[in-house]
Amino acid sequence: MSAVALPPSKATRRRRTRLWSKDPKRSAKVAGLVYTTDDQPGIHRLRHNKSFRYVDADKKPIRDLDTLRRIRSLVIPPAWEKVWISPLSNGHLQATGFDTKGRKQYRYHPDWNAIRNETKFYRLVEFAEVLPKIREQVEKDLRRPGLPYEKVLALIVRLMEKTSIRVGNEEYKKQNGSYGLTTMQDEHADIEGSKVTFRFKGKKGVFHEISLKDKRLAKLIQRCKDVPGEELFQYVDNEGNHRSVGSGDVNTYLREITGEEFTAKDFRTWRGTLGAFEAFQSLGLFDTPTACKRNINRCYDLVAEALGNTRAVSKKYYVHPKVITAYESEKLWGYCEGLDTAPSETADSSALSPLEVKVKQLLEATV
Repeated sequence: MSAVALPPSKATRRRRTRLWSKDPKRSAKVAGLVYTTDDQPGIHRLRHNKSFRYVDADKKPIRDLDTLRRIRSLVIPPAWEKVWISPLSNGHLQATGFDTKGRKQYRYHPDWNAIRNETKFYRLVEFAEVLPKIREQVEKDLRRPGLPYEKVLALIVRLMEKTSIRVGNEEYKKQNGSYGLTTMQDEHADIEGSKVTFRFKGKKGVFHEISLKDKRLAKLIQRCKDVPGEELFQYVDNEGNHRSVGSGDVNTYLREITGEEFTAKDFRTWRGTLGAFEAFQSLGLFDTPTACKRNINRCYDLVAEALGNTRAVSKKYYVHPKVITAYESEKLWGYCEGLDTAPSETADSSALSPLEVKVKQLLEATV
């Protein structure tokens, strides 16, 4: 009789999280994978009549059936150019390429995606630690003259923080007509003075209307709108050409700033967790288990409303379970002390806010 596979213990999950956050090569090893990059020799896709053929680094045709099946399973869009495919079936990065807008796209191994999802909450403390560094670099890049690549990416990251709008995905746009920051078009942004209003269809067909009041950002967004073309966020390269950006560009930008594997989605998870803490502050104490459960569900609903998803999605992906546990045990209130009188912003705009400091302390504690 075969043994039943048990889910990983909390100790194992914590170990995986530490490895993921600090050393992606070791993280890949923990997941049974090999850390790969597209700088390494790989398989290349060449057009052949109406289909494709694949060659290795020595330009020899790929004939191995298992390798060809693996390539097909990646479902690489036909429109991608400069396609690189890992020669290793257990490579953490399976393929890269450039879409029709020149944006770099990635295909990861399913096990890598799984460990990334598994550790999404347990990496939030590390994410909070690098947030000031991200904000500092974003501020520097926003001050660059013109509309270079780094400045447009910095603008998108700042908007992710301010609005919690998803980063966007070209495939979702093509398949579902849904938009995020990197795929938005000029028509999705209305600017009146210092106020910017984004109106667009998001993931799963949900319509969003999100407003932001910020004179500086409004001016930058207007400059982006003034660039010829339908895409809202385009940069101007050294030759004066207008280029689009994608989610892969944003994630690479974050990786270069932090030296770690954080992505655009971590901003929404952080925002969801902060939102849950604030929701419980408003909802207050409970006097019965039923009231506790009702308040927790209301908390998930409030986060879902802010992020544009559902209660179930908020619970699974965006609210750190430690915040829920702290509310249930009534330990959350110890972290609320001083927040009512604390300034909403710090003198250093890149530093964590008083609320963020308290939430980080809660996540670091044993609840």
